[in-house]
Amino acid sequence: MKSRLHSGLLALALLASLGGVASASAQTLDRQARTWAASCAGCHGSGGSSQGGIPPIAGRDAEVLYRALIEFKTGQRPAATVMHQHAKGYTDDELKRIAQFFATSNAAK
Repeated sequence: MKSRLHSGLLALALLASLGGVASASAQTLDRQARTWAASCAGCHGSGGSSQGGIPPIAGRDAEVLYRALIEFKTGQRPAATVMHQHAKGYTDDELKRIAQFFATSNAAK
């Protein structure tokens, strides 16, 4: 009985530590996406909350943003600005992470 309790506690401790690793990993991804997204501030404003003629992107649906970025990257969506050049500078996964960053941006709230 004592051995089962010890094994159970050990398993809980292991799961808790893995959760910490996953959380730390997610924070690292968020920081990297924030760094990439900083290049968007010149046109879309800090945190994606543009006040000018460029559309604000903070708080928009991540999938919608991602699809738009992919369309700019592939040339399916015409760009009157430099969006196609920016999008081509990132992998699809990086674009997905940037889209997620803006979707969860507090600038829209």
